[in-house]
Amino acid sequence: MHIGPYRLPNALFVAPMAGVTDRPFRQLCRRFGAGYAVSEMVTSRKDLWHTLKTSRRADHAGEPGPIAVQIAGTDAAMMAEAAAYNVDRGAQIIDINMGCPAKKVCNKWAGSALMQDERLALQIIEAVVAACAPRGVPVTLKMRTGWCAQVKNAPTLARAAESAGVQMVTVHGRTREQGYKGQAEHDTVAAIKAALRVPVVANGDIDSPEAAQAVLRATGADAVMIGRAAQGRPWLFREIAHFMATGERLAPPLVLEVRRALLDHLHDHYSLYGDYTGVRSARKHIGWYVRSLPGGEALRERINALEAAELQWQAVADYFEEMAARHERLPLGEPASQPAGELEAR
Repeated sequence: MHIGPYRLPNALFVAPMAGVTDRPFRQLCRRFGAGYAVSEMVTSRKDLWHTLKTSRRADHAGEPGPIAVQIAGTDAAMMAEAAAYNVDRGAQIIDINMGCPAKKVCNKWAGSALMQDERLALQIIEAVVAACAPRGVPVTLKMRTGWCAQVKNAPTLARAAESAGVQMVTVHGRTREQGYKGQAEHDTVAAIKAALRVPVVANGDIDSPEAAQAVLRATGADAVMIGRAAQGRPWLFREIAHFMATGERLAPPLVLEVRRALLDHLHDHYSLYGDYTGVRSARKHIGWYVRSLPGGEALRERINALEAAELQWQAVADYFEEMAARHERLPLGEPASQPAGELEAR
């Protein structure tokens, strides 16, 4: 499929997740078969553009294109300026965030809160498109089905967004009110796909090859976007691609392959964040990788007590080396504990 002038290698996308989809994570998912990845959201507040947090979020060094940056905010002029600023820094696609349900975002009327004010939402869309179109930069939109079960206005907003020039729409099959509770519904996605000419992407509860195939068939969507299910399991994209091509499930990845992937991920993570912040922010990633593995909880507890990058890296290396002596492939099992850390996944 295409987003504007960009032809994507497949229809498997990485969802933008605050605190998760930084450059090392995006590159890792691309390495395992994702065809497209969107950055974690960047604020439209100009006074925060030069902070360390924002500069890390906007880091795309060495990343394969197209470079997609998600922006969030509540003021049309500020959002347009943020779009132009990120294009100047290398963004090739700008994504508007109207899907994040996090309270600290919605309390400021950004993210999915914008779906309560269709007039403002459309003003923002029009302003961002006006800033990007002269530069040849496509604008995409990510949203939820609506604010609550009684007001599922995503189809109305999607049609207005397409008319305003948006070139792709992604829909998470839950309302803002739901957060991540209950099951995602994709009937709304199907209705939007039937009404639009631009590509439509389905997001929400796509956690297996079978689920990806079922959602695509049920909605007619052009692609699927995967978020939380890829945490600690970036090879999910490869598994889905194989299943959709052959109808067969791939064997679990080799333990030594996972070891190499996680150690490479940690190396890139430390390089981006530095040792002090990197060690602490890497804990959640390590926790996601090992949460369903034998001895994973014990490793997670040990990791959380380590404060040096080399010690954390070595503990992970030793853990998987010992596992490789007992298992050729990653042993399957139910998660033994909840994922480490908190995030604002969308």
